[in-house]
Amino acid sequence: MRFKQRSYGTPPPINLTPMLNVMMGILAFFVMITMLLSEEQGVSVILPPTEDTPPPTELEEPPEPLLVTLTAQRQLLIEGEPVPGNQWQGPVQVYLRANPKGFVILQADRRLPYEQVVQTLAEMKQVGGDRISLSIDPPSP
Repeated sequence: MRFKQRSYGTPPPINLTPMLNVMMGILAFFVMITMLLSEEQGVSVILPPTEDTPPPTELEEPPEPLLVTLTAQRQLLIEGEPVPGNQWQGPVQVYLRANPKGFVILQADRRLPYEQVVQTLAEMKQVGGDRISLSIDPPSP
């Protein structure tokens, strides 16, 4: 018995449109379920009432910082005036009490040893806490 080999011409075309429609439907389903099941994340903000409180009329200017300079001769200058010994604490405390939002800047000479600058900065931080800053100059080109 002879079997006849069938020769199929061209293979039938595969239509991808129905498969893509099903995949998009499944994707949309999972996106919707994920959004419904996940808890809402965010920050709750309580806004101040706008009718009761008037807007601020003037903004406060921050006070000028107190400039303390440590020279190469290890002498402290407060706003350019020399201060003998450890008497710098008084003017710094007076400035910090008079200006609650003010801060003190220590500007040290580049030729000073780093240990001296750090020691002076630590002494000043004992008086002024976090309102004491060290000034640095950008390197000259």
